[in-house]
Amino acid sequence: VQLQASGGGLVQPGGSLRLSCAASGFISRLNVMGWYRQTPGKQRELVAHVTSGGSTYYADSVKGRFTISRDNAKNMMYLQMNSLKPEDTAQYYCNMWPPIDYWGQGTLVTVSS
Repeated sequence: VQLQASGGGLVQPGGSLRLSCAASGFISRLNVMGWYRQTPGKQRELVAHVTSGGSTYYADSVKGRFTISRDNAKNMMYLQMNSLKPEDTAQYYCNMWPPIDYWGQGTLVTVSS
């Protein structure tokens, strides 16, 4: 199984980033896929998830600012993050929803001036 997140970086408050997730292995295109994030000392939290048909869910903290999408043909998932805030700083991971007990390295997003 592969769940490789990329696209993180340092961005100023109000800026944008687009994260990508490459999924492979036994992960089916029918699975619900999600983005999660974690900061030191806190539990990992669900940010958003998307079904194979494109139905989405967002945590209240990111609603209206983040957009999740997927390309089933390529087994890719994306997270467009706009209007970023310092509190969005975290390690971001992709996984199924509910998540399987495998987490890749994730990608670090730092929002700071």
